[in-house]
Amino acid sequence: MNSFASLHPLNLFVYFAAVIGFSMLFMHPVLQSIAFLAAFICSIIAKGRRGLRFNLIGLLPLLLFMAALNPLFNHQGVTLLFYLESGNPVTLESILYGLSTAVMFVTVILWFSCYNQVMTSDKFIYLFGRILPAFSLLLSMALRFVPRYMAKIREISFAQKGIGRDVTQGSWIRRMKRGMKILSIMTTWALENAIETADSMKSRGYGLPGRTSFAIFRFDRRDWRVLLVLTILIALVLMGALLGENSIRFFPSIRTPDRSLLSYIVYAAYFALCSLPVVMTIQEGIHWKRID
Repeated sequence: MNSFASLHPLNLFVYFAAVIGFSMLFMHPVLQSIAFLAAFICSIIAKGRRGLRFNLIGLLPLLLFMAALNPLFNHQGVTLLFYLESGNPVTLESILYGLSTAVMFVTVILWFSCYNQVMTSDKFIYLFGRILPAFSLLLSMALRFVPRYMAKIREISFAQKGIGRDVTQGSWIRRMKRGMKILSIMTTWALENAIETADSMKSRGYGLPGRTSFAIFRFDRRDWRVLLVLTILIALVLMGALLGENSIRFFPSIRTPDRSLLSYIVYAAYFALCSLPVVMTIQEGIHWKRID
């Protein structure tokens, strides 16, 4: 996703704010299908085999589990399918609502995984460093520390395993104590690292009025064109939301708005919005092939 990631941070932030917000708000099956497929493909493009393995092994079982869990507790709906052994009914509406909720949850996770790959901490600080210096620094540190925490936990686990304190061996009490030891070491490292980072930024005068900073980001003609396209597509999707084209009712019975020309325009705009990184990546690949 080099072509998409090279866009100005403002365009990247607007894009991810739009797709993540729309994925959480719209539960229409057509819009959800578009967002899920686009986020799934984007995560694979951004992470490669690691992203495909995470999507299939991690998120797909989570989606199925959440979809199957909702009918066990939600018994609303008029289309009765069967009764559980406890006597509670299972309805078609509760199953579809659980599936829709699970797809929404997984789609948001996929978009955030793409966000972490593209929207780096320096881009976030560039956008909000002058407006909200403390908040932007805290959020960028939190996002940056997530992969660092995982790598550090593996490092500590291997070190403990080398001295005979493997968490996979011994009784469950011994394994629990060793796991708590790793967690304690990890917490100490995280706190020390956060203090060092805060002191380093303070010594550099971060957040002080009048402080200048170097930035390599420039808003060029391509960024203006992309921002114009994003604005038009987001406006069309919001217009569909205001006119009720993006809504769906699950209870007591499933009901969606009647499809019209506006519906297909909204679907096309949402598809173009969600697939923008994929389109730009394909265009970049075609461009480099022509050069070769």
